[in-house]
This record gives sequence, structure tokens and C-alpha cells, in this order.
Amino acid sequence: MTLASAGVTLGGPAFAYLPSENKKPALLGGPKAHPGQFPSWPVAGRSDEQGLVDVLRSKKWGRLSGNSVATFENKFKELTGAKHCLGVSSGTNALYTSLGVLDIGPGDEVIIPVYTFIATYNVVVLNYALPRFVDTDLESFQIDATKIEQAISRNTRLIMPVHIGGSPADMDTVMEIAGRHDIPVIEDACQAHLAEWKGQKVGTIGMAGAFSFQSSKNLNSGEGGAVLSNDDAFARNAFNFQNQSRGTDSDSSTYRSTRGSNLRMTEFQGNLLTTQMDMLSSQARTRSLNATYLTELLREIPGIYPAKMYPGVTESAYHLYMFRYDKREFADMPRSRFLQALAAEGVPCSGGYRSMNKEDYVQRLAKNRHYLKLYGEKAMQEWVETTSCPQNDLLCEQAVWFTQSMLLGTKNDMEQIAQALVKIRNHAGELAKSGSPEKGDKK
Repeated sequence: MTLASAGVTLGGPAFAYLPSENKKPALLGGPKAHPGQFPSWPVAGRSDEQGLVDVLRSKKWGRLSGNSVATFENKFKELTGAKHCLGVSSGTNALYTSLGVLDIGPGDEVIIPVYTFIATYNVVVLNYALPRFVDTDLESFQIDATKIEQAISRNTRLIMPVHIGGSPADMDTVMEIAGRHDIPVIEDACQAHLAEWKGQKVGTIGMAGAFSFQSSKNLNSGEGGAVLSNDDAFARNAFNFQNQSRGTDSDSSTYRSTRGSNLRMTEFQGNLLTTQMDMLSSQARTRSLNATYLTELLREIPGIYPAKMYPGVTESAYHLYMFRYDKREFADMPRSRFLQALAAEGVPCSGGYRSMNKEDYVQRLAKNRHYLKLYGEKAMQEWVETTSCPQNDLLCEQAVWFTQSMLLGTKNDMEQIAQALVKIRNHAGELAKSGSPEKGDKK
């Protein structure tokens, strides 16, 4: 089936960017739709280099003796509008610190989305609490906030929504449910630097928000993380927890609780984040403009469905550009073949997360000796039976991702992405027949 036969006019205004000739896909011998290169990542300059050299020469490499981490914290909290910012060693440890402050532990339940990076799950399990998965909103890729309430039990101690791909979850619904049940909310904003919900930066809406500065992130220092909070007591206890349960830099002689760890950020990370932050806002604007334009183009292609934004989203960070691929509009071509064809056009892509709840790594929790001791075999078997998330299973068969650095390209780059998709769809039947999908691949 061609676009023309599907009722789409290639010569119309929506496809004015397309070349007049109908070229073959690269996988069938045609030229690449995107023959150039997308911007590389990370972007580094002289100020980054000089900053690291300055820290090196200062011989003050840890936050307890230097001031680079404090400088970063002040700059990031000003940028986000948060009252407090705490730098830590990773995004995972930003979450771990947040759970530590709330004293999450054995017998507690934490509500999380099933469509997320494994760290969201890991921090719950590291505390020997029980993760409760909530299914995905297929159109937005986010946690289906309308299903949170049915996951709440008398043991629920925390709701932890994730702003997947940098787009805010439905925070009005999340906060309304949490408020009605008096359950705190920690935002996993690890992918969502500068994203906004109704004009408020994510990570400042719940009791706290966790950010990651791992090397793929929109703001990165290789590794690193931060906790934002507007709650004085929470922020104070978060510092204590990541500082071996000791007090502030100037008063570290007294232990402040019964648990703590060393999760401190280094001065090198703090300095690099401070210089990298100089580009963050301008890069965010570029991503947003390109993503908005790309969405306009892709919406015109049958079978391609860009991720929905909720009405409350005033800014997405676009750490990922996500869309769903409906193979029925592409001659039933398996997604694996579609991804192969798209990559051949010079457009890097991936299928995103797999169904986390079905991973052996997660399922084996029911046989973990510590969990059996804490919860019992019957309770753990019942937990396994509640992990079904059918909408997420469907999403994991359809999802396609582009990385954030691709959105730092040009308007022409976005048009060439769309051109690649049109070529693939126009020749989907040939591509499907000529492909050799991996054994067992029916997606």
C-alpha cells in the first residue's frame, strides 16, 4: 500500500519537504534519507576543560573540602525554582536517598510504573520493600495515573511516578490520589531536566524529585544525580543520609538517624555540571522546537503515533522522542524489520524498554530468600500474579525511540527522518518480504 492509496497526498502541503521522486528505501538499494550525521553527544567546550583542570589543581576533589558541588546545587535550584538541591553520585542514588529519608523498608509497598528504567525498581528492592507495578497509558508512554488507586493497600508508603522520556506524567491525578490517601510522592525525574507541568518544573511538585546526570542525559557529568525538595526537613535529612547519616559540612560529628551511606557527589562532577548547565536551556529550546516540528510531520503518516502529551504539560525535556509503530499500516512488517530499515536510512533508533514485569530478573524476586523470609511464599506468589500489565505489553511491541541528541539537529534533519518513514511505508510490502526477522520475532 502506498501513501497515495491510503488517502495521503504526497504533493500536498504536509509533505512539501519530500523530494518529488519516489525513491526506494536504503535497505532495497536506494539512497539514505539521512546521509549526514546527527549531532554527537556530549557537547564539551573550553569552559568544561578548564573547570576540571581547576578542580584538579585545587587538590580539593571531594565536596567536604571544596565548593564546586555547592555552586552546582545553588545554580540548579535557581534554574528549577526548588528551595533545596542536593548533589549525589548518581540518579539511582538520588532515588535511594529519597527512599532512605522516608525510611522505606521491609513490609512497605511502593507504587511505580512498569514502563521505566530498572533503577526505579532496584531502589525499592534494595530497601526490601515490595514494588507494585501500575500499567502504562499506551498513548503517552507514562504511568496510567487512573490505575494508581487500585494498587494502593494498607502497606503503601510511597507513590513514585516517572517522567519517562522527559515528558511529565499526569501529575494532577497523581497528586490528587496521593493527597486523598496521605501518601508522599517522589518524582523520578531522572530523564526530565527542565520539563514542566503547568509551568512548574518537575521534581518540585511532590515531596522531592530525583534527577540523573548519567552520560546519556540532557545534563550530564558521566555519572551523578540530584535531589530537589521544597521541604526543609526532607532536604536536611537527605543531606544527612548521603553523608553517612552525619550532619552538614560544618557539623559532621553527630549521627542523625539509624541509617546512612556515602553517596556524595565529587567536585569534578559538580564543576562539570555547572559549566554544562550554561547550555542546558538553549539545548532544551532546540529539542522542543525540533520535536514539535517532527511531531507535526509524523502525525501525517498512517501507522506512526507520536507519544501524547497531557494537557498539563507546558514543557517536555525530550530526553527521548517516542512514537508507536502500527505494523498493520506497514504491510504487517515486523517492528524488528522496521527498525532495521530505519537505521539503514541513517536514522538511529531502538525499540525501547521491554516488559520489565516479565523479566526473569524481576520474576525471580518471588524466590529471593530474603523476600520469602519477610513476606512468605504465598504473599510472593500473589505478588507475581498482580504484575500483569497488558497495555504495557502492547506498548513494548510498538514503541520506537530516538535519542535526545538527534533533536539537537536541524529542521532538515527532522524532515529527513519523516522522509525515511514515508519511503519505508511506501515500500513496506517489499521490505517485509525481503526481510529475515530474528527467530521467534513476531512483533
